[in-house]
Amino acid sequence: MQLRYSARVLPFLLAAAAFAADHLPTNVPSANHRTAGMAAPNNLSPELFESIVAQGSNALENPSALVTFYGYDNNGPMIPTTAGSRAEATKTEPDKNTYLILKGQTGADPLYDYGTHFLFQGHELGLAGNNVHGYITRINLDADAAHRITLMADQDVNGQSLPNIDGSTWHPFSQRLLFTSEGSLGGGVWQATLDVPSKIESLTGIIGQGGYEGIQSDSQGRLIIVEDVGGPAGSVNNFAKRPNSYIYRFLPVDPSDLKKGGKLQALQVTSHADPSRPIYSDFFASADAHILSQDVKDIHTYGIVFDTTWVTIHDTAVNGTAPFNAIAAAKAAHATPFKRPENGQFRPGSNFGEFVFDETGDTDNRSQAGATYGGFGAIFKLVLNGDHGRLSLVYNAPDAVHAGFDNCAFWDADHIVFVEDAGDTLHGQRDALDSAWLFDLNINYANAGTQPICILAEGRDASATLDTVISGVGFTGTFNNEGDNEITGWHLSDGNPTVNGLLGYKIPKPFQEGWRLFFTQQHGDNFTWEILSKDSIKAGN
Repeated sequence: MQLRYSARVLPFLLAAAAFAADHLPTNVPSANHRTAGMAAPNNLSPELFESIVAQGSNALENPSALVTFYGYDNNGPMIPTTAGSRAEATKTEPDKNTYLILKGQTGADPLYDYGTHFLFQGHELGLAGNNVHGYITRINLDADAAHRITLMADQDVNGQSLPNIDGSTWHPFSQRLLFTSEGSLGGGVWQATLDVPSKIESLTGIIGQGGYEGIQSDSQGRLIIVEDVGGPAGSVNNFAKRPNSYIYRFLPVDPSDLKKGGKLQALQVTSHADPSRPIYSDFFASADAHILSQDVKDIHTYGIVFDTTWVTIHDTAVNGTAPFNAIAAAKAAHATPFKRPENGQFRPGSNFGEFVFDETGDTDNRSQAGATYGGFGAIFKLVLNGDHGRLSLVYNAPDAVHAGFDNCAFWDADHIVFVEDAGDTLHGQRDALDSAWLFDLNINYANAGTQPICILAEGRDASATLDTVISGVGFTGTFNNEGDNEITGWHLSDGNPTVNGLLGYKIPKPFQEGWRLFFTQQHGDNFTWEILSKDSIKAGN
């Protein structure tokens, strides 16, 4: 049968085809201003729009004593109810999203069909009394309001409270969700089953305790873990922080069962200034010397390529399975620290041979590190070749306009999105809220004036705006929340739960063939959004 389209429909189809062909939305002119007392909407590229899939006030279908709503703990009202008070419920901050298409999933209602499309997340900020707790939720994307959000668990298999959770990923080899916590000695990796309630187990005796955040699996079941631990400030360079976070690789003995142990390794980078030694913390006498060292300057210089190797810092076959301090072990092994490298992903089409990751930097416009020493953040490419590799700079943030990089996702084989978590201090200094930036890995950003495309200028919801007010002077009581919204959980996936669905295995096709894009507007009302293409919707894709 020959299909014929009207003159009215054909332009929509042609526009959708053009957008699908190059996959690139166009630039948002500027970030949203940070105006005192004023909320602002999110601004997206004109080809895109957003739709809420969950918000903090959504009731859980199976509440616990600790949590009844998606984004609020049970320790107060959603907003203060007494004049002059800042007492309100802790906003739990759902974090990294993981999208999966699954069959046969159950929930609190044994008679309900929960569908097949699910979005999982851990929550970064939980507080019960004076005790920290985290929890895991599942957004049932096919479900009605009563069954929309399921509490997976708020304690582990031993009845212990979960830590606050940052990163997440699906590990198809072990059929487990993996969640990370960046609490340094309270942090680490936890594995969770898909059933409700989820059976959650700590892997701190296997993978260690650290400030873990980003976590990704390669096609062999090996994990790369990205750490976010801010270092000490210098005494002279008092608005800059010492590099203090590591890139880890975990080699499991048996990818189908991570509890069987394996080797934890940390990335070691050879100095360009002195190729006879690695770059490591103890080489520098003080935080000030490290912050403005030649090595840190070189790492943030375009065109320099560094040799790397993985150094083993713990082996369960030798060292056992008692919890251990991964940060101390990495430092002792002369691994190379970075300035808060929060997240990264394998490059699609590279056969898991390239890993692109970021540094958040100092998130303070007064940083003495400036652009020269990575004060505003950076993006790196790590080419992997067995135990060895090459590290090079993709982008060195030149100013506070592009700063504080955090979550990321590849758009296609050559483009990757990094979102900002600049924080309230830098927001105020630059009068600009966070943005999401689309980078082209084939562009030389050393060229003057060459900058990434802004595809999202995040706003600030009313609840977050209120928090910026009541956290200040003139209000009394304990305050457990933050102010401005943050972009987190930026996640593009086709939901395939097999090895073929690993991020980096296939080249993404945004808004086509089941690929879906999500992010969470953390803090405030804790909206989780799905981003869609206007043209794809018009064309019926």
